[in-house]
Amino acid sequence: MKKLNLTRVVVFSIHSWLGLVTGLFLLLLGISGSGLVFLKEIDQTVHARLLTVKPTGKRLPLDSFYQTITRSYPHIKGIAWLNPGAAPDRAYEFRLYQNDGKISTYDLGMVSMDPYSGKVLRAGNLKDFNTGLLHWLIQFHWSFQLGLPGLLMAAVFGITMLISILTGLIVYRKYIWKVLTFRVGIKWKNRSTITSGLHRIVGVWALAFNLIIFFTGFWMNMFAFDQRYWQKQMTPCPANTLTKQSLESLLNQAYQKMPELIPLSVYLPTQPGSDFKVSGTLKEQNPLFQGGNSISFDAVTGQQTALKTIGEKSLWEKTELTFFPLHTGNFGGIIVKLLYVLIGLLPSLLSITGFMLWWRKQNFKYFSRRRKYP
Repeated sequence: MKKLNLTRVVVFSIHSWLGLVTGLFLLLLGISGSGLVFLKEIDQTVHARLLTVKPTGKRLPLDSFYQTITRSYPHIKGIAWLNPGAAPDRAYEFRLYQNDGKISTYDLGMVSMDPYSGKVLRAGNLKDFNTGLLHWLIQFHWSFQLGLPGLLMAAVFGITMLISILTGLIVYRKYIWKVLTFRVGIKWKNRSTITSGLHRIVGVWALAFNLIIFFTGFWMNMFAFDQRYWQKQMTPCPANTLTKQSLESLLNQAYQKMPELIPLSVYLPTQPGSDFKVSGTLKEQNPLFQGGNSISFDAVTGQQTALKTIGEKSLWEKTELTFFPLHTGNFGGIIVKLLYVLIGLLPSLLSITGFMLWWRKQNFKYFSRRRKYP
């Protein structure tokens, strides 16, 4: 019996201290994550005048945008065209992968351009607000705007939250079924019982969601533990080596060879050893398994180097494809996204109620000592 009690005390202590130490960061991750669920919709609404273009004839070839970006940014690792399926009146969005050799910065940038005139509508790095608050939030959610150390912190906090969830599962195991069957509610007697009940109920109902969110977040940030990645990021990016092939021609070949492909992104190489790559989903493919299909070409010779479809992937590879949609909520419609916004705020609420419970306990200990030793 004593051993059991000691185990529960240790588990409860781990649960409490993990929540206390990481609470603020989890609060920031929860709020920023919820804000990013409707990233595209909000960005298009807030910057509607800037990002809405007037169709005037035929769109410019992909090579034109490539040349403009590489002239303005002569030292970048690569470019991703984020909306190859953009509507005729929408600006093209390009993500820039940069590297200044400093671990204190995570060098993501973006450029928005008019598909018909090639005019740059907005440009900047995600570490500032030139491209808008939401794009700044992307990098904040990814790395707290602290570069590689922040990226590593986010991965570590994913682990601590998973441990916190598992220890919470042990601490509140007797209440789980009661909460789920509505046999336990919140006692509204005072602030203490309200906080305790709210923490318990929110924790139980958010259990599965938190496990999914924080595991997928950790998994996608796991490369932050790779020493080789840090070494690469500490070497500034060399000057661009431009492709010798027509990117527009390679894009048309990709569509011809994979006519069922719905493109989600197109990678434009700027360094030796990288291929031109079109990635996307297939018609009738489950939205939970986004991507998983791609075709690549050598940017120097123009030869096809790879063609991959989701049907060829292993069970684990297919499972990994679900991690990003499950983390962001972009596999469903507006109802799913609204649920993600709401449930995404629950870790923040758990952090607040957990801190209040800890604070109450500290005050109780303090006043108990005062009464014992006046």
